[in-house]
Amino acid sequence: MSRQAAGFQAEITRNGLWNNNMSLVQLLGLCPLLAVSSTVVNGLGLGIATLVTLVISNSAVSLVRPCLKSEIRIPIFVLIIASIVTTIELIMDAWWHELYLVLGIFIPLIVTNCAIMGRAEAFASKNNVLNSALDGFMTGLGFTLVLFVLGAMRELIGQGTLFANAQLMFGSLGQALTVTVIPDYHGFLLAMLPPGAFIGLGLLIAIKNVIDKRMAQRKTASVKLTPTAEATTA
Repeated sequence: MSRQAAGFQAEITRNGLWNNNMSLVQLLGLCPLLAVSSTVVNGLGLGIATLVTLVISNSAVSLVRPCLKSEIRIPIFVLIIASIVTTIELIMDAWWHELYLVLGIFIPLIVTNCAIMGRAEAFASKNNVLNSALDGFMTGLGFTLVLFVLGAMRELIGQGTLFANAQLMFGSLGQALTVTVIPDYHGFLLAMLPPGAFIGLGLLIAIKNVIDKRMAQRKTASVKLTPTAEATTA
């Protein structure tokens, strides 16, 4: 692998996880993000389903792009994404039926997630299969991590637990994963309601902005110090 290709893939990773995160920067897919992130398990369920959709749809779009005329590419992309989501929905209904019932309409609504169509059109239709799959994976992973963190925040504050109802995803092994962080906790209802989701997401966005600002300040300071050090050496 050339250094240029490695650098491009590193950029894809940074953009998907941080610089262009679909939830914290693009602010896409917020409806399911806010609706199902009341617990860690719910967030992971939707996040993994979205991640798988992104990886497969990006790969499929990259494969068929040489055969498509520009006039029909969008309907074909929608058909590909809808087929993938339908397959995932049927698999979840068969193997994780209770989790499927909890997530409800938000599984089929993955088809309407703007980020999935956006990555297919903006990236997968212009790049090779490997890079397109990597872009889908990193974009989906960034979305899943936000769901996980937001779900953990809301569940901990709202119920005092982590990984409640983990058996919905992990079967009988999941019962041992549930952790009661705050015993005899009566809960905080606001954290479990939609306003709590908005507040939690706002806090995550604020934290990211603070980190980005500090990183930019450090980078600026290091650039200013470099000429001084070179002049001293000379």
